[in-house]
Amino acid sequence: MQTHLASVLLAPVLLTVTAALAVPAVAQQRHNSRAPIDFGADHIELQDKANRAVLVGNVAVRQAEMTLNAARMTVAYTGQVIGGNPQVSRLDASGSVVVRRPDQTARSQYAIYDLNRRVITMLGGVSLTQGGNTVNGGRLTINMDTGRAVIDGSAVAGGGNNGSAAPDGTTRTNGRVTGTFSVPDRN
Repeated sequence: MQTHLASVLLAPVLLTVTAALAVPAVAQQRHNSRAPIDFGADHIELQDKANRAVLVGNVAVRQAEMTLNAARMTVAYTGQVIGGNPQVSRLDASGSVVVRRPDQTARSQYAIYDLNRRVITMLGGVSLTQGGNTVNGGRLTINMDTGRAVIDGSAVAGGGNNGSAAPDGTTRTNGRVTGTFSVPDRN
């Protein structure tokens, strides 16, 4: 099983994992969470008995139009193999996490992509950029079906950021959401 799983998991590495393509902002559309997940990393450790794989170093994951980059990622799978493919249920990423979709980029220290719920939760120094708009906070939840993104001031309900630094170098305190909205030129 381990040799078969290794070949199934490593096969996408042989495919070209491209960087995020520059795509003009388009209307938000439903994400295809059933699309294959292509990945690349400097190192992979398969832990078959635990139904997971650990990817370390320059981790790059692509699913449909979305990319996720991090320093480290744990891929959890159910143990079921359908059509020769293990069924991935969750991705846990840490270390300079960046999620890119055609119309937005989100950054944080940690992210969890729950494929069953089709939700990405990002924690720790979160920054969400869309066009000229930027919002900073402690926790971001992205519903991949609707495209709805909700950002909270604190990573833990009732907790604050206690003066943590945002990715842009500014400081947030007491769990507030901060940001900048662009204003179109008016003649």
